[in-house]
Amino acid sequence: MNSIIIENDKIGQIKAKLLNFKNPNTVKAIIDALPLDLNLARWGEALYEKIGLSIPAENTQIDCEVGDIGYWMQGDCIVIFFGKTPRSQNDHPVAASAVNIFAKIFGDLSIFKQFKTFTGTLKAGD
Repeated sequence: MNSIIIENDKIGQIKAKLLNFKNPNTVKAIIDALPLDLNLARWGEALYEKIGLSIPAENTQIDCEVGDIGYWMQGDCIVIFFGKTPRSQNDHPVAASAVNIFAKIFGDLSIFKQFKTFTGTLKAGD
């Protein structure tokens, strides 16, 4: 599998490329848990939700890029970064604390700006 799909009635499907080379154990844990029902809350220009997987730290980072999807260990959450967060000093998202980045959305992510909360599904892609 090379991708995951984020699906919502309002926006349809958004494909994210899995980053197997970067955090393979995180990718495997997420894939094994799919599909996941999402009810994401907003933190700046990031959407997050507790997912109950307890994935260990793996090549963690705090400084992220727009389009990154990560697993935040401290909160046991999936996080979709689509812009500035409250910790940002510029246009790049900064996580609240260390995350394992496991996927990347390419393209225009401004579609996420319309949501205060996001309900949908995370499922396997191709």
